Amino acid sequence: MTTTTRRGAGTEEATGPAARAAGGSEIRRHELAVFLRSRRERITPEQVGLPRGARRRTPGLRREEVAHLSAVGVTWYTWLEQSRDIQVSVQVLDALARALLLDPSERAHLFQLAAATDPTPASSCTGVTDAVRELLDQLDPLPACVQNSRYDILAYNRTYAHLLCDLDAVPAEDRNCMILIHTDPQWREAVVHLDESMRLMAAKLRASMAGHLTEPAWKMLVARLKAESPEFRENWERYEVVANRSKTKQFRNARVGLLNLTHTDLWLSPELGARMVTYAPADATTRERLEKLYALALELPSAGSGLRR
Repeated sequence: MTTTTRRGAGTEEATGPAARAAGGSEIRRHELAVFLRSRRERITPEQVGLPRGARRRTPGLRREEVAHLSAVGVTWYTWLEQSRDIQVSVQVLDALARALLLDPSERAHLFQLAAATDPTPASSCTGVTDAVRELLDQLDPLPACVQNSRYDILAYNRTYAHLLCDLDAVPAEDRNCMILIHTDPQWREAVVHLDESMRLMAAKLRASMAGHLTEPAWKMLVARLKAESPEFRENWERYEVVANRSKTKQFRNARVGLLNLTHTDLWLSPELGARMVTYAPADATTRERLEKLYALALELPSAGSGLRR
């Protein structure tokens, strides 16, 4: 395909596919800059734990404050708001979305403007079919969920929603067992052998990550855990690895008490990606308490059956 030109007054204008693509990229960068600026200006310092100060004239946050919260350079962020032609990684987009307190729709818009794919579980639920969702519901009152090898919780039934915390109330991008066991007080309180569980999960994550070392979503997860949890940093530096295995777990549920559960992974794909995690009662008392928990869960508001996002 040829590229045509129009000449006049000593100028030459390209009108072929390359020129149209360049023009589209320029428009996209401009829209991204405007969007970031508008989101920055609507957030008060108090919302992100920063002091207001006596001489603040800028509406919302300053550019340097957003850069600090996102762990990027001030000059680099300024260029981004100036529509400069610079590369933006998904890790940086994720950090900006968190710093600017974007809701799911705004986060999706940010990644779309940057022509990037959002790697968080909030953006997709690969491997969760209608049949799998139906099976999850049929397993109630036994707690069950679908996870991937990165510990993202992709779907879950009603009993699991209230097993360790109020999972419906957790933002979709934070529904990850590694994040929850290291940062969520209610989840941590429910795990009886917390230190042992955190060390085992870090070893399992490292073993799984060997096949995903260059994938942004995996690197983002590890970076976030290192930043937010000294326990994860310590366990990660042990360089321990362990394969997945079934075992009995103990959870201390706030509504029904101690639960003794046998954990089993049911793999949903040959490459050992998505798996259904099930918890069967290890004794009669636990079975009765699971039935009670399910009955209580039926009385509570729900975000929907089977797949919750």
